[in-house]
Amino acid sequence: MAAREAKFGIGDVVRHRRHPFRGVVFDVDPVFSNTEEWWLQIPPEMRPSKDQPYYHLFAENSETTYVAYVSEQNLLPDETGEPCRHPRIKDMFESTNSGRYALRDARFAN
Repeated sequence: MAAREAKFGIGDVVRHRRHPFRGVVFDVDPVFSNTEEWWLQIPPEMRPSKDQPYYHLFAENSETTYVAYVSEQNLLPDETGEPCRHPRIKDMFESTNSGRYALRDARFAN
């Protein structure tokens, strides 16, 4: 599979195109890198291609926080400007005024 350049980067806040959740990107796979079992659980008519970037998100919806793995085609920039509340964000990121999160300097992180 040929990898494409990722549209989103570490610290970007994104939202899902179809489902009501948003999150902060904390890792990017240049192509699908999960299990075949995970892949096959997606209904065939909704299954995205494997040859695109996939994003690991500290995700949240109105009820809970969790970690999500989402294809690029299913993500849009989140333009709300609202901070994300996932508890693990503070371990890895600092908030900024630019609508995204900056990686903490590992030398000073707790």
